[in-house]
Amino acid sequence: MTDGCRRSASIPFDLVIEIKNEPGALAGVAAAISDAGVNLAAATCMGTADQVELHILVPHSEAARHALAISQLAVSREREVVVVDVEDRPGVLADLTRKVAEAGIDLDLLYVATRNRLVFGAADVAGLKAVLEGVA
Repeated sequence: MTDGCRRSASIPFDLVIEIKNEPGALAGVAAAISDAGVNLAAATCMGTADQVELHILVPHSEAARHALAISQLAVSREREVVVVDVEDRPGVLADLTRKVAEAGIDLDLLYVATRNRLVFGAADVAGLKAVLEGVA
């Protein structure tokens, strides 16, 4: 590892599911995906209204989409993201985001995944990959 990180080998997808902000909504999504044998590598929920956006990180979007459809849940957006394995130490996020900024790339998504990984999203995913591959 260089600079405390390396890029993940698979092509991960961030799926957004709009769900009701109520007890059990996340459990329903997690159950649908796990019942299909798809690993849910990360999840983050944003919003305070009656409807919230749930972002999930999966390695295979088609299987997850299918499982959610069977459970009457729909994916509202899907995109490829860049996942970087990082060391759990101060400064790693600052170092990575500085490199991304120096390359002129505007991040629009960031969250933490299992096993000390960071999930990055940007409109310029190719540029983001190039910058983050450079630190691997």
